[in-house]
Amino acid sequence: MLKADGQAHAARSMWNLLHAWWWMMPKEMRTLKHADAAIRQAREDIDFLAVLPAQAAQAVLKTYFQAWKNCWDGRADAPNFKGRLRTVMSVDIPQGRDLNITRVHRRWGMVNIPKVGRVRFRWTKDLPVGKHAGAENRITGARLVKDALGWHIAFRVQTQEAGPEPHQGPDIGIDVGVSVPIALSDGQTYEHGAWLTEKEKARLLHLEQRAAQRKQHRTPGERTSHRLHHTYDQIAGLRAKAKRRALDWQHRTTTAIARTYGTVVVEALTITNMVKSAKGTVEEPGKNVAQKSGLNRSISGEAWGRTVTMLAYKTARLGGTLVKVPAPGTSRRCSACGHTTPGSRESQAVFVCRNPDCGWSGNADHNAARNVLHLYRTGLALVPAAGRAVVRRAKRVKPAAAR
Repeated sequence: MLKADGQAHAARSMWNLLHAWWWMMPKEMRTLKHADAAIRQAREDIDFLAVLPAQAAQAVLKTYFQAWKNCWDGRADAPNFKGRLRTVMSVDIPQGRDLNITRVHRRWGMVNIPKVGRVRFRWTKDLPVGKHAGAENRITGARLVKDALGWHIAFRVQTQEAGPEPHQGPDIGIDVGVSVPIALSDGQTYEHGAWLTEKEKARLLHLEQRAAQRKQHRTPGERTSHRLHHTYDQIAGLRAKAKRRALDWQHRTTTAIARTYGTVVVEALTITNMVKSAKGTVEEPGKNVAQKSGLNRSISGEAWGRTVTMLAYKTARLGGTLVKVPAPGTSRRCSACGHTTPGSRESQAVFVCRNPDCGWSGNADHNAARNVLHLYRTGLALVPAAGRAVVRRAKRVKPAAAR
């Protein structure tokens, strides 16, 4: 797939050239028509840009202009240059008629990639091809994406589906944690083991130690050797395998929750603030820095935000609703008596109410999930997180009520 690598680098370069062109042009010249003429001329003048198909170059142009629209509407930050190392390599195939997909085996299919040729791919899901395709169910395009495990292709499918009926399932509160990843208010929990086996962990540790040793022998400014690059690729492959297993577990778990419950209530967590470093400054150094670093890694590894994102679109697709409630106090309040007594949270897993009139004891995560559901039922819920798009207000713009 060296040709796909060349196309991905050309697409990134096309984005960067567009961004430079945008800032050089006067505001009245920053139009889709002038940008289209600029990229056409660039593909003629610059040889390595010609490896990118014309349709893929048009997709880069449309994506760039959409990024500016999202910025102007307050949904995202302004677009910037794409670096070679921090950018995901991808190529867009905007027209489905160029793909010519055929199924050659139960597990394999063939697809036509422009300027690459016929490529075999793993058939993991039924696609509307051949007699199964129609005006209301067809493939409109695809996207090639590369990660540490190689190239992958994602097909865009346009299908017509009836709107979901309102979900009649019960309400449920969810508490996310580190020791217990997902705890429900009805007492059910969803847990997982390590994403890598013991043999894979030992292999990863060995590769990291080897990379550190080889890096010590490099002088400042010396080019990275091919052996060290190969070691880095092996490390990235193991980490990508762990991430893929985590994604699979999250998809299966969130699908089961969305199918069972009609209203899913979660905490409105500010995860970026929760994983901030505790090192402090030289004048005021932090406390328990090593423990906080380990907790931050555990929180990042559980990917709570990704879990909520999956629940949002899956509940909306099945007719349910995802609601967020304020997070403060849910782990310290007793779900039986409603009092918050200091010292009730004995450990990470045990909650014993210190209220003399109560004395309820149980799992701490189960208690927090019940408090989350209680906040929703008492009307303290925030804006529903699924079912409609929430537009972020642009900076330095007063709300409409204050104008």
